[in-house]
Amino acid sequence: MTVIDPETQANWVPEADEVDEEEEMPLSLRLSIADTLTLGNATCGFMAVYFTTTGILIPHLTGSQESGMARHSAATAVILMLCAAVFDLFDGLVARKLRSSPMGAELDNLSDLISFGLAPAYFVLVYGMVADDAHQRVAALGAIVVLLAVVLRLARFSCVTVKDGVFQGMPSPFGALTVVSIVLLELPFVATLLAIVGTAWLMVSRVEYPKPRGRLAGAMLSWIVLSMGLLAAWAFDAPSGQLLLQTGCALQLVMGAVIPLFATARRVNNFRDNRREARATQLP
Repeated sequence: MTVIDPETQANWVPEADEVDEEEEMPLSLRLSIADTLTLGNATCGFMAVYFTTTGILIPHLTGSQESGMARHSAATAVILMLCAAVFDLFDGLVARKLRSSPMGAELDNLSDLISFGLAPAYFVLVYGMVADDAHQRVAALGAIVVLLAVVLRLARFSCVTVKDGVFQGMPSPFGALTVVSIVLLELPFVATLLAIVGTAWLMVSRVEYPKPRGRLAGAMLSWIVLSMGLLAAWAFDAPSGQLLLQTGCALQLVMGAVIPLFATARRVNNFRDNRREARATQLP
């Protein structure tokens, strides 16, 4: 028989309530809508690695009749990287409009490392193994350079505060798409490797790139959708599909070199405006 002291009965808390309080999920572990989009980014990056392996590398190692960069699997892998870029674009917009959990920044960096670091680096590695004129060990070195560039860029992004509206260095999604565009252009191996290393340098450089906001975000989304269409046309061997894909890849490289000029021009204009204002205040 259990006896309850009347004096302590008022202070007694049911065990069920204690369990409920302990099992309540901390705020830091609750995922927001933006976090869900970020996880979609990571999923697309992992699936890009999967299709690169099963559709390109394994058929090559097993002596399949389809040699080289198999069109369907290569196109699928790159389209998945493009989808990851879409998720990366929208998770930032949603986080600004609604909210992001305390894990948001960490989830974003980890997902970007998978989709825009591991996936394109692995794509370069497999290219070095299946292309006729490629050198496997040298291509592996290029892949490591891409991966380390993304790692350093993401680490610097977490530690360094830059001016609002710009990125310092080529953004990792743009860099990843530029790397795979270089591979799909099917240039000579030396030219391909040099262009890949140059892109990796741009990612860790201090060259300023504007953040995709407003009209620029819409333009980037339109370019991603167009790129998906070009990849689909190439994969299904549409008329002039190869030419369309090469044109799109070449435009990606040109944009990587030209877009920083807009940020530079804006900085020059701001400097001139500030100088004019300073002169105007000095006049009597």
